[in-house]
Amino acid sequence: MIVGIDLGTTNSLIAVWDNGAARLIPNSLGQMLTPSCVSVDDDGAILIGQAARERLQTHPQASAANFKRLMGSDKTLYLGKRAFRPEELSALVLRSLKEDAEAALGHPITEAVITVPAYFSDAQRKATRTAGELAGLKVERLLNEPTAAALAYGIHLRDGESKFLVFDLGGGTFDVSVLDLFDSVMEVRASAGDNYLGGEDFVTALVEHFFNAAGVPATLRADAHFMQRLAAQAELAKRALSESPRATIRVADGDTQYALELDEAGFEKLCALLLARLRAPVERALRDARLPIAELDNIVLAGGATRMPLVRKMAARMFGRFPACDIDPDQVVALGAAVQAGLKMKDAALDEVVMTDVAPYSLGVATTMQVDADHFSHGHFDPVIERNTVIPASRVKRYFPLQDTQRVIELLVYQGEARMASDNIRLGALTIPLAAGSDEGVDVRFTYDVNGLLQVEATLVRTRDVHTLVIEGNPGLLSAPEIAQRLQALSELKIHPRDHMENRTLLARGERLYQQLRGDERERLGREIARFEQALGTQERRMIVPAIDVFRQVLDYFDHQSFLLPEA
Repeated sequence: MIVGIDLGTTNSLIAVWDNGAARLIPNSLGQMLTPSCVSVDDDGAILIGQAARERLQTHPQASAANFKRLMGSDKTLYLGKRAFRPEELSALVLRSLKEDAEAALGHPITEAVITVPAYFSDAQRKATRTAGELAGLKVERLLNEPTAAALAYGIHLRDGESKFLVFDLGGGTFDVSVLDLFDSVMEVRASAGDNYLGGEDFVTALVEHFFNAAGVPATLRADAHFMQRLAAQAELAKRALSESPRATIRVADGDTQYALELDEAGFEKLCALLLARLRAPVERALRDARLPIAELDNIVLAGGATRMPLVRKMAARMFGRFPACDIDPDQVVALGAAVQAGLKMKDAALDEVVMTDVAPYSLGVATTMQVDADHFSHGHFDPVIERNTVIPASRVKRYFPLQDTQRVIELLVYQGEARMASDNIRLGALTIPLAAGSDEGVDVRFTYDVNGLLQVEATLVRTRDVHTLVIEGNPGLLSAPEIAQRLQALSELKIHPRDHMENRTLLARGERLYQQLRGDERERLGREIARFEQALGTQERRMIVPAIDVFRQVLDYFDHQSFLLPEA
């Protein structure tokens, strides 16, 4: 069986195609959303999901989140004394989802469809595939998130022809895809996006505003504990403003408490620049698809950040109608991944569906342009595959050495849309030797597959010698030996047992609340934590089960006394 996974910046989900329908699989806590967070416990064990999210506030130096934004880079994140690459942290989240699915389905899971932002680069896609491999999964397909959302809405099953746009604003990325349905073919016409725009940026805007408007000393920016508490309260404020016209953020530093009241209009004004950034990818996608807004039959919202009323209002104003949001935006991509898994398994209900996608970026090489008889201009970007070309695609261009005495051709491969190659993202380089005095051309072939992965071949026209691109100096990619080495290291990690995760999550939540409280309430909660730890120490189920219920009720009570209180 193949599962579908939405590996998100903020939360991740896993789903399966079962009995002709997609369904989500809950985690060990019974929740559909697993926070994309990892933490190292005091005893060195790895915590994943909600327990790790709780520890972001109490143990920020030993916890990590939002690492999806670093995929494809050489960044190293330290959790305590342990060092991790972004794909290793993603692999731990994937492994947790895999174990949840195995527990629910009763058999091993080895294959998956994993979703990625449509605007993810070649390196980011390769890093995602590596994360799946490190988690013990064969990645059958990397599926673009907007395409997954369209599948979840069953748009592929509709009769007749329709044109629609998917507006996908997640925790860390923003994607737009224009799709066309005709004769059981779902074709992506164009994609655009921003890999550094998502719900987390709206939280960051609130945090910055809090420092400026609530009189918080700038020195507290260096206090990791304070910053994590503030970020958590800003996130709660963002959510509260989705349901209530006003909200107040309150964060304490010792005996000093800082507060800031917000309303919906003020929040919208505060985020004006972020909202403006949402327009450009929409306009680019529609322009590349050569489709006016009026010809769209439907607009689909995906991604948890589209819950914000200010985003929905902006979308309604932009498109002149209310977008479709019938399916939970947090779940729609995972459900679509499960549909794609069903397609991969050739389920009878889906066997007539044909899907096409497009290349989100232009891919090409650096070239030299002859300005006149005596002057040349170097470093221009020459696309071999233009953005929004239907994939899989294979294109070839012929290039010639600049001088007769030239002994090598240096082929520099880039992705992007800028006129000068240096302003785009360099993917790799290939050095091609030439015979002395030769002016033979080189055929450069780019092949881009349905997973968004690029292969480059250079063939000397005269000798037919073939050279394959070797990625040099790309810090975002691991070699096969490095993957094997890191797979071994991850397999030796002490992962906190899945069946104890509920207890560990409750304790982490208790520690977070304890640090927030003061005085008698703090002392009372401390006693309750000690009682719960004592019950766990008995290892007696008859003692532990009722203690869990009591402790959860205590935590719910204190959580309701949170520093964040929506205003009537």
